Amino acid sequence: MANIVFSNVTKRYGGTLAVDDASFTVNDNEFFCFFGPPLSGKSTLLRLILGLEAPDTGEILIGGRPVNGVSPAERNVAMVFQNLALFPHMSALENVRFPLVERRVAGAEIEKRVADVAAKLHIGHILHKPPAQLSGGERQRVAIARALVRDPAAYLMDDPISALDARLREETRVELKRIQRELGKTLVYVTHDQEEAMSVADRIAILENGRIRQIGAPAEIYDRPASTYVARMLGSPMMNILKSVRGEGGVEAADGTIRIADKAAPADAMEIGLRPEDIKVRPWSDDGRAGAGRPARVFEVEPLGGYTVVTLAAGQARLRALLRGQPDIRPDAVVAISCEPARVHYFGQSGGALAR
Repeated sequence: MANIVFSNVTKRYGGTLAVDDASFTVNDNEFFCFFGPPLSGKSTLLRLILGLEAPDTGEILIGGRPVNGVSPAERNVAMVFQNLALFPHMSALENVRFPLVERRVAGAEIEKRVADVAAKLHIGHILHKPPAQLSGGERQRVAIARALVRDPAAYLMDDPISALDARLREETRVELKRIQRELGKTLVYVTHDQEEAMSVADRIAILENGRIRQIGAPAEIYDRPASTYVARMLGSPMMNILKSVRGEGGVEAADGTIRIADKAAPADAMEIGLRPEDIKVRPWSDDGRAGAGRPARVFEVEPLGGYTVVTLAAGQARLRALLRGQPDIRPDAVVAISCEPARVHYFGQSGGALAR
């Protein structure tokens, strides 16, 4: 078993609270992702697992074994750092072999493991080169291979593909997910890229200022965010959060521009959340006014090929809608906007999600 358990773990750096009473479990064979903005505690959690930092309070277990006083070398976890940390005087092959040579693994076993991981990451043809002669993507794959060549209890990766270009990042994250499934190992991954987190993770932990705000499967968090903070973290464009008031037969927002006919809306709802893809935009006409609020105005149109992002001036608010294809919508057009009641998210005064 290679599950990782945090129990009421806190870590401070002087007056800065980097991790605040964190309790969670990373399951065996799970691809688990820490996601949040800079300085939210993602890398600190990874360093606590690795043993580069010690918690001020609380307990950490790896595979059921308490590791608070255990050195990094004895924890049997492999790490891929954001800055790669390849040895410049060694070839790619020597870098990949290094962890096994240090552990005095038999030569034949080393060759077998290196050949296996080189095939998985498609780096066999570059193993003779030093890091200085490799591209950024090739260096990244060599660093990942150096971690994979071991047989650790878990793999830890700190934003390992952030330096790659967009297309190579997309290819590499697909490969990482495939490799993790093939290896059947626990992988803990840190990223600030929401698309990356949602595409690879079995579960995501959303962090804010050292606190874990929600843990769940990507689709679960996206569909049922626990707060306005979490709601804004996943989704591009981000969820529209609008002040709401009770109206006749439901709720109103954006100075009456949006009317939601939802009699089951929570009485204590202070804000509503609308995903851009759930907003419907229609021309403002006599036929289109039925059931709509006041007219809105198209502020900006961003055609992006398969879909179009439309920014709307709705009363004093600005909100964004995501429409399929390239609809015939122009700036300054007057439109009606609506959303199905089932797709509306309700939040209370403190920003917490409310049940219907």
